[in-house]
Amino acid sequence: MKRDLISMLDVKDDLEEIIDLGIDLKKKSKNGKNIELLKDKTLGMIFEKSSTRTRVSFETGMTKLGGHAIFLGKNDIQLGRGETIEDTAIVLSRYVDLIMFRAMKNEDVKELAKHATIPVISGLDDKEHPCQVVTDLMTIKEYKGDLKGLNFVYLGDGKNNMSHSYLLGCGIAGMNVKIVSPKKYWPDEYYVDEAKKFGVDVEITDKVEDSTKNADVIATDTWVSMGDETQKQQRLKDFKDYTVDDKLMGLAKPDAIFLHCLPAYYDYEVTKEVAHGPQSVIFDEAENRMWAQIAIMVTICKK
Repeated sequence: MKRDLISMLDVKDDLEEIIDLGIDLKKKSKNGKNIELLKDKTLGMIFEKSSTRTRVSFETGMTKLGGHAIFLGKNDIQLGRGETIEDTAIVLSRYVDLIMFRAMKNEDVKELAKHATIPVISGLDDKEHPCQVVTDLMTIKEYKGDLKGLNFVYLGDGKNNMSHSYLLGCGIAGMNVKIVSPKKYWPDEYYVDEAKKFGVDVEITDKVEDSTKNADVIATDTWVSMGDETQKQQRLKDFKDYTVDDKLMGLAKPDAIFLHCLPAYYDYEVTKEVAHGPQSVIFDEAENRMWAQIAIMVTICKK
């Protein structure tokens, strides 16, 4: 039976194994060892949303695994001219071995996975960003050694794909999670309820002051995601007190680390002093997109 990764819940049973595999393959590759575990396999990459990290990390990762990746922009395939998702899924399943879909809508990723006979990986949609959160948890483990019991604090848009996947990912990993966001941007209840099922502390608040006290990890994301551009001025106004700065970092534990999935807009969601400061791990995090996705591809391609 084929396996997909559309939600963090799709890796709830083997998240730590995937993270450990990513760390292991990263070490092996950097030590000159062969990691061609998907030799002669082909990855089809469908992009409805543009990206730097998603495209380069998947394409390079597939090359390191001994396979091949094909970029399919929305104007490069018939999906952009009205061909159904169902027909696209059936046809691509005859050509490639797995599909990555960076989509506008979560429903479309699910539809593609429903009709594809090969594994489908979400490269992002409007509800979740699972590959990024697997990456972030891998990065945290590299720095902290263990995930269970850590205090994770996210500031910014609580209703976006990162916040939703952080709730699920932290829950699966056994980390306490706090989402700090204006009330109108609080996460969908579904993700909060699912996170609580894992027995971790889950807090949703709009109070920024002291929100990062005792945090082991602080994360943020852009306030204006792709598709939200028409709301930019209102969002900048709504989030103006939610910038991660030296003061908020100073309230966290001395060895706390800072995460941002990038691209970052300095002096909005984070100051450059924090993003490029001694506690920031954002560029290790960016590199780990490739290693985490390598581990994901290897895992879901197993028979």
